Amino acid sequence: MSFVAELKRRNVIRVAGLYLVGAWLLTQVASTVLPTFDVPNWVLRAIMLVVALGFIPALVFAWIFELTPQGIKRDEDVDPAASIAPQTAREPLSAVHGLRGTRTPAQRMDRVIISLLFVALGYFAIDKFVLAPKRGTESAAGTRAPAASATRPERVADPFSGKKSIAVLPFENLSGDKDNEYFASGMQDMILTKLAGIGDLKVISRTSTEKYASHPDNLKTIAQQLGVTTILEGSVQRSGNSVLINVQLIDADSDAHLWADAYPRTLENMFGVEGEVAQKIADALKAKLTATETASIASVPTQNAAAYDAFLQGQYKAEQAQESWQVSTYRAADADFRRAIALDPDFALAYAALAQDQLNRHWFSLALSDSEMADAKASLDRALALAPALPEAHLALGYYYYWGFRRYDEAIKEFEQVLTLSPSNLQAISGLGYIARRTGRVPQALTYLEQGLKLAPRDARANGSVGETYSMLRKYEEADRFLKRGLAIAPGDANFLDLLLQTRLFGFGDIAGAREVYRNPPDWRISGQRLWAGDVLFLVNARAYVDFFDRRFADALHDWDAAPANTDEERLAGRVARIVIGIAAGKVASARTECAQLEPLIQAGLAKRPDSLAALQQLAWVEVCLGHNDQAISTARKAMDVLPIGKDGYFGAYQVSGLAQIAAHAGAPDLALDSIRQLLATPTGTFMSVTRLKLDPIWDPLRNDPRFKALLAEDGGKP
Repeated sequence: MSFVAELKRRNVIRVAGLYLVGAWLLTQVASTVLPTFDVPNWVLRAIMLVVALGFIPALVFAWIFELTPQGIKRDEDVDPAASIAPQTAREPLSAVHGLRGTRTPAQRMDRVIISLLFVALGYFAIDKFVLAPKRGTESAAGTRAPAASATRPERVADPFSGKKSIAVLPFENLSGDKDNEYFASGMQDMILTKLAGIGDLKVISRTSTEKYASHPDNLKTIAQQLGVTTILEGSVQRSGNSVLINVQLIDADSDAHLWADAYPRTLENMFGVEGEVAQKIADALKAKLTATETASIASVPTQNAAAYDAFLQGQYKAEQAQESWQVSTYRAADADFRRAIALDPDFALAYAALAQDQLNRHWFSLALSDSEMADAKASLDRALALAPALPEAHLALGYYYYWGFRRYDEAIKEFEQVLTLSPSNLQAISGLGYIARRTGRVPQALTYLEQGLKLAPRDARANGSVGETYSMLRKYEEADRFLKRGLAIAPGDANFLDLLLQTRLFGFGDIAGAREVYRNPPDWRISGQRLWAGDVLFLVNARAYVDFFDRRFADALHDWDAAPANTDEERLAGRVARIVIGIAAGKVASARTECAQLEPLIQAGLAKRPDSLAALQQLAWVEVCLGHNDQAISTARKAMDVLPIGKDGYFGAYQVSGLAQIAAHAGAPDLALDSIRQLLATPTGTFMSVTRLKLDPIWDPLRNDPRFKALLAEDGGKP
């Protein structure tokens, strides 16, 4: 008898099929069911490991043993003539021995396998056609914040797993003229953009490579830090009308050159160099390209040398603007992009870049007027009319809907379109993450932002955003770790300094650790976040809030004495902050004369800008100071109406916190407690936690309320 025939006789092949189908079904069900009960990841991994390890023993068992009417016996102990193995594969033992009607454990293996296959197919169909669409609908349209217990990040496959990986280091400017720095930077950007459009590649973002030298000695270390296997180095030398571009692709582990080439060009015939380089890299890495990707790589943005040069200058300034947030730098970049468009009215990429720069200014610096927003939309319409599949145009359109109008569904659609065209686009992945946070889907936001971190492991903002999201989920140890990582890259980032301080105060009640955050601040600065947040934290200012939290009110006032106030807005903010500190310290009466002077000033500002969250917050506290409690609550409610939590679950939640604080001090404990419960039930851990409620003096008016005490007791040891 042949070996294969013997395998069949002993049912080894059937056991293998039965085991594999059953194992697949078990792991699929486990991966769906276990997360529902917040079972740790290691349990699922353990199940999969046990199942994998059990396969060979199962086959060995089937080979050695046989199921007989007398029980399990070794195959060698069963007379071949009396063996019923072939029958047990197809018949129950009762049928083989004429024992119908008696209870026997053996069932027909073939039927068991077929039954399991039907179950597996049924499970696959339900998951594919019933559950998956439902999940997608909830993902795209859900705007309700999940309960506090629903803080488990979604378990999804790593989209970059198994892909070839590459980082493009800053190109060296060999021109001997610093004014040509923009040209070398532009060449790096254009090549990186082409590579990001290849689906078979994982391409590290510029924000993670820009701090490295052009030709470092420690390539292996850098590759490990960035999570890549290959690195592209390059240099650009420009002299008059001539340009020489040198590039080399290096295997970081062996330091071997995989490919290198030089591209001597003039400004008039350099178009398409970035595409040629990207194609050569793809070939060297054996990356598989679709026909669409090949066509995209080969496309050139313009044939006008002067327009291209103006575009590269604008791109360089736009990147500087994102570092400084200076309005003048944004506008200088705009001027270059407009010059590029004037030289080539069909320059789609320049239209998209102009709109993106305008939107960046709107969100990070100075809001666009209605006419400027309309101008940005006109640029995007023109870009998409010229190049419907241009990733940069879809990206800017996504941020137009998101930053301009909080039209999240439309923004999501555009960001997803970007990722079909440019799978390694960090800004699109981040956009999906930020929208998920604003629509209350914070665990899903963490999934997106951690995916983005794979493309930007050395990006301060990417690390800090992951840390902030962990803090929202009240996972404070993880938040502390990622915020420190972000600050190690960008030590002066005021937003992440504030967030680390909040994490330590509100997550751990660690006053000493919070003081350490601002031990050596670059400057005593007024937090920009106070301009939009309703929570009193931002009115008092994060740094002064450490003393406030520690009930060292005189020191908190002294902090404000040391703060610079360069504008009328900053001076007004400082006066109101001192009022709030006095209210918390129980010194309301002595502040009422100041409050009476402040009230008409703030109302005059609101007459000009009725939707100013900062002014509404300031006015509400001044009204509390004056004893106008009903007016104070009404003003706090107006802030919620300006930015409701249903429209923006991120910024809007701060207005709920502001209302709770005003209500606590305005003699409305029911309203205060209802608002607190709402925030504790949602992922708002950056500013609302049981630890803060226990320690922060802003909540002192509620301390003797039995319901407040019960609320703290209900949460036990939760932060």
